Amino acid sequence: MRTIVCEEPRRLVLQDTQRQVPGEGYVQIRIRRIGVCGTDLHAFEGTQPYFSYPRILGHELSGELEDCNGAHGFSNGEIVTFIPYFNCGDCIACRSGKPNCCVKMNVCGVHVDGGMREYLNVPAYALVHGNGLGYDDLALVEPLAIGAHSIRRADVKPGEFVLVIGAGPIGLGIMEFARIAGAKVIAVDVNVKRLAFCKEKLKVDHIIDASNENVAEQLAAITNGDMATVVIDATGNLKAINNSFQYIAHGGRYVLVGLQKADISFSHPEFHKREATLMSSRNATREDFDHVIASIRKGWVQPANYITHRIAFEKVVNEFESLLDPSNGVIKAIIELD
Repeated sequence: MRTIVCEEPRRLVLQDTQRQVPGEGYVQIRIRRIGVCGTDLHAFEGTQPYFSYPRILGHELSGELEDCNGAHGFSNGEIVTFIPYFNCGDCIACRSGKPNCCVKMNVCGVHVDGGMREYLNVPAYALVHGNGLGYDDLALVEPLAIGAHSIRRADVKPGEFVLVIGAGPIGLGIMEFARIAGAKVIAVDVNVKRLAFCKEKLKVDHIIDASNENVAEQLAAITNGDMATVVIDATGNLKAINNSFQYIAHGGRYVLVGLQKADISFSHPEFHKREATLMSSRNATREDFDHVIASIRKGWVQPANYITHRIAFEKVVNEFESLLDPSNGVIKAIIELD
């Protein structure tokens, strides 16, 4: 079968590899769509934390169930996606109903080889029914679920001001599910095209251009001096993370979705007097996947809005690097397999 391997930073190779029969407890999916995410791009660049080479990238996936191998409730030919965070089922996190932060987590396409190939074997427990959605929609469920999970972590209530730092694909998903939760959403970014997308396509309530505006002043004006009761970072940028502590309202919550390798720092007195809450949000759970699929089916989320670029599988090796060029205006690229 055709397989694309990232052998080292900035080097993808198309190879012919052996298709494996799924073992006990595993199923085989014929991959039809691969969403390209920030993790894939960072791995290609050589900047992804906790990453080793060679690696087959790809975890935003959809396809046909080629061999259900007895998986309960599933049948061959069914259109599916899956939860790409393979958990152990035994650790403290798994026993506590938090498999998304399993102690022994293996993320497909990061810690173990992913789906940039024609056929992929995955644990049967990870399968998710397509529920009538198409390949494109299902390939976007995973990144949207990360956004949905962060909103659930923050326990967003109707009418709250939710400030989202970063209008990349994950940030956009956060904004969508903040809106669905009834929040008043404020988007912050330095990319004016992304901010226009937030306003026009996602109907975000307010946008702030961090390159030209004082974010704290603008936020205070929007919130009548209260600041944001929920602040969510979707950049992973150290400066952005540290700066955003000043945007939290008294009694507010700050959620870190973006990943940063360095130490973060903030004023303890300022944080303490707010009685603020700092938390991380990692991956997503089946509950979040179900919420995303239901939201798409109800028309609350339009995945097609996100897809700006399509690449045929056989052209990925030559065209992948172009996705890193900001001038190309990529929001979400989809790799298509016949």
